[in-house]
Amino acid sequence: MGYASKDIRNILVAGHAGCGKTTLTEALLYMSGASERMGRVEDGTTASDFDPEEIRRKASLNSSVVPVEYEGIKYNLIDAPGLFDFETGAAEGIMAAESVLICVSGRSGVTVGAEKAYQLALKNNKARMIFVTKADLENADYFKILEQMKIKFGPSVCPCVVPVRLDDGTVAYINLFSQKAFKYEGGKQVQIDLPDIGHRFEGLIQAMSEAIAETDEALMEKFFEGEAFTTEEIVQGMASGVRSGQITPVFCGSAVNAQALDMLLYNMNVLLPGADTASAVGESGGEPVEITADPAAPLCAYVFKTVADPFVGKLSFIKVLSGRLTATSNAVNARTGQPERLGKTLTVCGKKQTDTPEIAAGDIGAVAKLATAKTGDTLCDPARVVALPAPVYPISSYRMAVKVAKKGDEGKVGSALARLIEEDPAIRFVVDPETKQQIISGLGTQHLEVALAKLKNKFGVEITLENPRVPYRESIRKSCKAQGRHKKQTGGHGQFGDVWIQFEPIEGEGIEFAENVFGGSVPKNFFPAVEKGVRQAAEHGVLAGYPMVGMKATLLDGSYHPVDSSEMAFIMAAKLAYKAAIPEAGPVLLEPIGALKAHVPADNTGDIMGEVTKRRGRVLGMNPDDDGLQVVEAEVPVAEMQDFTTFLRQLTQGRGYFTFEFVRYETLPQMLENKVIEQAKALGNFADED
Repeated sequence: MGYASKDIRNILVAGHAGCGKTTLTEALLYMSGASERMGRVEDGTTASDFDPEEIRRKASLNSSVVPVEYEGIKYNLIDAPGLFDFETGAAEGIMAAESVLICVSGRSGVTVGAEKAYQLALKNNKARMIFVTKADLENADYFKILEQMKIKFGPSVCPCVVPVRLDDGTVAYINLFSQKAFKYEGGKQVQIDLPDIGHRFEGLIQAMSEAIAETDEALMEKFFEGEAFTTEEIVQGMASGVRSGQITPVFCGSAVNAQALDMLLYNMNVLLPGADTASAVGESGGEPVEITADPAAPLCAYVFKTVADPFVGKLSFIKVLSGRLTATSNAVNARTGQPERLGKTLTVCGKKQTDTPEIAAGDIGAVAKLATAKTGDTLCDPARVVALPAPVYPISSYRMAVKVAKKGDEGKVGSALARLIEEDPAIRFVVDPETKQQIISGLGTQHLEVALAKLKNKFGVEITLENPRVPYRESIRKSCKAQGRHKKQTGGHGQFGDVWIQFEPIEGEGIEFAENVFGGSVPKNFFPAVEKGVRQAAEHGVLAGYPMVGMKATLLDGSYHPVDSSEMAFIMAAKLAYKAAIPEAGPVLLEPIGALKAHVPADNTGDIMGEVTKRRGRVLGMNPDDDGLQVVEAEVPVAEMQDFTTFLRQLTQGRGYFTFEFVRYETLPQMLENKVIEQAKALGNFADED
């Protein structure tokens, strides 16, 4: 059935890896009666983790949409991966959600993943709610976690349901709204007498009342006069606080043992904003346009995720922001300006797809086989073409070179990777113009491992990865003059070319050519041939076969033969002069240097600076960025940066990130030359010379 947008809640379920997001999603789905039995992550039977890699790794790698229909409300839960290599899932999911349910494990407390989920909600202006999972476990410490949250997330944190361990060892839950307590037997709620938790109880009620009083002036007056709030006032005050972002309510329970999930679902309905409150600002002809969830308005739908399925073809997940989307909708893609032919509209629950006549305003669904649409595109009614901003993806800083396992698959790699990038835009793929290697970039080692597995399983292309080559250069330090004389006598015409060329170092990365020939010893028409010979020779230095830069070649003198001289002969002569001169001109290897900007928490800056020095880099300075992190700026040789992604993640536990861009070439320290020359020989750098 279709739901009105006020009865739809689009919720991103986010948090650290292993804190229980997928299990919670599964438990809510089971509770709503949509599944016969509750799936388990360990067994690979949950609705939201259905990819073969997810089942193998027992962890979410992609975001998935699980609609839970319960008591007239449709909760579209977007289960996002918690592993930092798969942050793309949350970056896409937040675009379709009005609120974020942050999962925190009752065992491990507030971890980096929870902090990141909270920051993501703040940055995107979404309502927040926290659920402490595994609250019934022996070593779960709710009050300690509450303190951590107040320190990390600030004063907006407000407990609403509190667990208490009873004398018989079972856990009961106190609902602070109604001040009643419940325990759960086989998933069924049983009301019990309010257990005594001493002075803590007053403190919790007081804190909650204070938070609610701040949402409304009339409530504030009542609070100051010392009157208690009614349950209704508590709920209404709480709801307006959550919707304005003033309050982050905290619930708790156990997904595995179906405890206190009824209170969570009820409050997700009462407190979290409905899809009817969603508004987005798009752009039309350079002007901002506000889109509200009006079913009667022209169609505006956002593609927030793409799945490349070899069997079904492409599946585009869509959030309808206004109007309604059907297979016959007339839709234009705002990015391309072209009409999109729509396939059938689907409702998706994990991997299960059901045909649906329409996707209504505020709801989430999918459309199969959209020809050009990609993640971040807006599909609109031609009467109102609006482009919404694309998702902001984390930076792919982990680079590896692609090596094809089977001969003849080279051509297939590019097209298979293009399909994979449609599905996961955080993967980047380029051919390095320097080394001619195919380079794939991702968020970390796991990210690329999973990409390889998908390439193999989905598209039948096998590749392996190796460290990318470093594009070194060569140059000279002093001036040197040499002769190149090419003479061959064969039947008929011979070949004859003879030149004297001066080679000298210059600033910059070019090769310059000049002539200073006195009195026609080399005729003008052969000058271009000499230049061509020098430029061809300079493609390979003499130390390790890398391109020569920063050199000027001046043709000084030479001789020619009226019959036997030819362009070819002078090209050869120039190359011989180069080969004779360069070894005498103090040849050196140059290495690429890049600019590093490492965004890290303040207490990691010292370690980063030390690491930069260890990697032969120079620290240039430090300044704060807008995320409360510090940016350490440095220049580091490209050759030293291969495993920096892994280092930074371990050092900052996943909080930090960095950008790294090539800036210039510098002389390679002498002690490292031999190693590079050995590697060059192994790579066959000299093989393509004459």
